[in-house]
Amino acid sequence: MSGGIYLDNAATTWPKPECVYQAVDRFAREVGGNPGRSGHRRSLEAGRELLRCREALARLLEVRDPARIVFTRNATEALNLALNGLITPGTHVLISSLEHNSVWRPVHRLCRERGASYDLIPCGRDGRLNLVEAAALIRPETKLLAVTHASNVLGTLLPIAELASIAHENGSLIMVDAAQTVGRYPLLPEEDHLDLLAFSGHKELFGPTGTGALYIREGIELPPLIIGGTGSDSLSPEQPDFLPDRFESGTANVWGIAGLRAGVEFVLSTGISAIREHEEELYVKLIEGLSSIGGIVVYGPESWGERVGIISFNLEGFPSGEVASYLDEAHGICVRAGLHCSPLAHRTAGTLDTGTVRVGLSFMNSEADIEALLSALRDLTKSA
Repeated sequence: MSGGIYLDNAATTWPKPECVYQAVDRFAREVGGNPGRSGHRRSLEAGRELLRCREALARLLEVRDPARIVFTRNATEALNLALNGLITPGTHVLISSLEHNSVWRPVHRLCRERGASYDLIPCGRDGRLNLVEAAALIRPETKLLAVTHASNVLGTLLPIAELASIAHENGSLIMVDAAQTVGRYPLLPEEDHLDLLAFSGHKELFGPTGTGALYIREGIELPPLIIGGTGSDSLSPEQPDFLPDRFESGTANVWGIAGLRAGVEFVLSTGISAIREHEEELYVKLIEGLSSIGGIVVYGPESWGERVGIISFNLEGFPSGEVASYLDEAHGICVRAGLHCSPLAHRTAGTLDTGTVRVGLSFMNSEADIEALLSALRDLTKSA
């Protein structure tokens, strides 16, 4: 399958930079070993591939110790790893009213099963979070603030550095779901005093699917989510207590991590500022075009400084799913419609009953892609 226009990058980016395809192909054809399981050259080179990716991520995030970045299959697994270890009986958790189900569902289940509790920090219909309201919800037993960095529905950025200060003043921890921001927005967990940072590799880092990671601040102890073979300390019946081995049981997705390393290096060489500037140009063109089409309602903050390149809209008189199907079938344009695995965010935005059409921008998109989308939407309104 080829051709068409892809604007579903909030789900996963496509296409990837050419270097990503080359890195996966090189590993598959020329290396192929299992890291940490043997002493031969192919196993050692596979281990070096993991290390190179970890070090590239540490450079991007300006994390001093690369071992504190633990590979996972995706952001969801990273979030579950952290939440499973931090939600204990009697504790209280705060999450925002924008959270993806990857946060809401495990928090809801773990609190129910373990006798803990949670509350939602309310956000406005455009996704803006009120810090005073957030601080007022903290209790003495509040152990964790778990918040998204950018809504996968509205694109709204949350003030994570300020939320970290509020959490730490109470003796709480903060965990940030950065699935939609790592690689496209400046993010420095140590400088912003974040305790845990979960992110995917297949979105704005341009890696293959099946890749993600969790940054764990020094001093935080978590139980492993999966226990088993690590290739280290094999004589012991206990799981290793050092990072990253403690959390990386089983054979790693080295093909994917090889591609992720190339994607991270692409981001480093391109520069976050250049990536964000390009997305801003696309965003401005898209918003100006949508505003000229009658019946379109756009959700989220208007100011680019308060958001990333995720734009949700509805077209009056057309269900969101119908708009997405029309764009795909009639024009070969891929977007996503519905609730985007984030009913909390849609409830906040007032779109729970309708869903929205979501456009996810990427550095790999062009102004021609945006013009094609706008032209298709104009055609749709004319046919009504």
